[in-house]
Amino acid sequence: MSAPARLFGTDGVRGVAGEFLTAELALSLGRAAAAITPSDAPQVLIVRDTRESGEMLEAALAAGIAAAGGHALLGGVLPTPGAALLVRRFELDLAAVVSASHNPYRDNGIKFFGADGTKLGEEQEREIERRVAAAEAEAANGRVRELHGAGGDYLRELHARFSELDLSGRSYLLDCANGATYLVAPEIFRRLGAHVEAIAAEPDGRNINAGVGSTHIEGLVERVRDGSFDAGFAFDGDGDRVLAVDSGGEVVDGDELIALAALHLRAAGRLLGDGVAVTVMTNYGFHQAMKGAGVKVATTPVGDRHVLAELIARGWALGGEQSGHIIDTGFVPSGDGIASALLTLEALGDRDLADRDAMTKLPQRLVNVRVGDRDALDGAKGVWEAVEGESQQLDGRGRVLVRPSGTEPVVRVMVEAPDETECEEVTTRLVQVVERELG
Repeated sequence: MSAPARLFGTDGVRGVAGEFLTAELALSLGRAAAAITPSDAPQVLIVRDTRESGEMLEAALAAGIAAAGGHALLGGVLPTPGAALLVRRFELDLAAVVSASHNPYRDNGIKFFGADGTKLGEEQEREIERRVAAAEAEAANGRVRELHGAGGDYLRELHARFSELDLSGRSYLLDCANGATYLVAPEIFRRLGAHVEAIAAEPDGRNINAGVGSTHIEGLVERVRDGSFDAGFAFDGDGDRVLAVDSGGEVVDGDELIALAALHLRAAGRLLGDGVAVTVMTNYGFHQAMKGAGVKVATTPVGDRHVLAELIARGWALGGEQSGHIIDTGFVPSGDGIASALLTLEALGDRDLADRDAMTKLPQRLVNVRVGDRDALDGAKGVWEAVEGESQQLDGRGRVLVRPSGTEPVVRVMVEAPDETECEEVTTRLVQVVERELG
């Protein structure tokens, strides 16, 4: 018997809504996910971002959960970390998030979180795929109801965690990506005393991530640089990542934000295990800074799932990615853009973000090269010979990393070198090889 089709990628089931991710598939996923929980009548929270397909998929997912005897609780628009937090807070069996994160509005996705607030493991995802493929279903009648006030519950949790953070007299510009943070992010900053302006906070179902948010930060940079803001923060469509912009218009990526948080938490005696987990993409300057501060660093493959697994295995709390996925398991076992922005401000205290000194970055270039088949990278001898050659030339003064994306038809080429010119030259040569071999 052949194995069931793979539905789950690195961040749930994702594809073009109405084509790959249909209402029928969402219903099947909901029924299968509810069926693998220990309860005969599991309580399942469903939240979504602002895509126009979200309501359709939410309804289908809820129908599938109810058809398995579950109770589907519709939380409406809420950042992904809110689901991970509330599933634990209310002792529910499962949470489902309808979102495609930073992808365009035509895409959508479904990812599941267990009762402990972490994403389902690979074994559980394979079982869901098996049940979907086999069309296994026992007749049952569950319930579907609105869960009013989920956004308020998440706000209260954020406020409780950062209740001592006083932002009075400070001014911040927030880019909400026309996504799931558009209500919650400005509100928590206001409750903590800040003056807040929000851009990309008028979702219409199709403008999520459309030239805005953490993957299109140029507009925020310009507004912060030309305005009178202390800093700016850009979230992605589902609110599980954040990048910052200082008052001079310089982008502050996840590496620097994690470094700030690590040094702050260690000084306060709150960095569990005196360690952080980061990925292979993390800038070499981060490693140097942590070594100098006596903070241990564990390196994982790219993906917040790998970072979280490492944190759990080591009993640590803080980790993340250069892209802005930052996890503090002391609050929620998921990347949380809003909480990470507030943790950054907590770490800064009275200092300005432009005066940060947690690490010195090695010049780095990252290029996404669109290819016909990202899986062909493993056998691309010409690419790996070029990588080895460039690495030998750098001779420990920098590094080269070439890897396929887990979600897109691209190969990522990352180079770090002692100066910008050499970094650019090495990157250009490698990109040309990847395009020639795989384009």
